[in-house]
Amino acid sequence: MKPIITIEYCPKCGWLMRSAWMAQELLTTFADELGGVTLRPSEVAGSFIIYIADEKLLDRKELGHFPEIKELKQMVRDKVAPGKSLGHSDRK
Repeated sequence: MKPIITIEYCPKCGWLMRSAWMAQELLTTFADELGGVTLRPSEVAGSFIIYIADEKLLDRKELGHFPEIKELKQMVRDKVAPGKSLGHSDRK
C-alpha cells in the first residue's frame, strides 16, 4: 500500500493555497510512490505540519520556517523512495 501524505494547515492564516501548491508538487514528483495527498485544516492557530502515513515529517514551528519545496521533496523522497533521483532538486 502506498503512503498517504497529510498536510495540516492553519486556515485562519491563509495557508490553503500554499498547502495545495505543495500537494500538487508532491503528487507530480511522486506520482508512482504516493497513494495521495490530503489537505486537513487545523484547529490550532499557526499550525503547518506534514505527515507521511500518520508519522510527522515536519512541523513549521519546530523548523522555524516553511520548508522550501526542494527541501520538502528531499525529505519525502528519503522516506518513500530513497533511490529516486530528484534531478535539479538534488543539487546544492
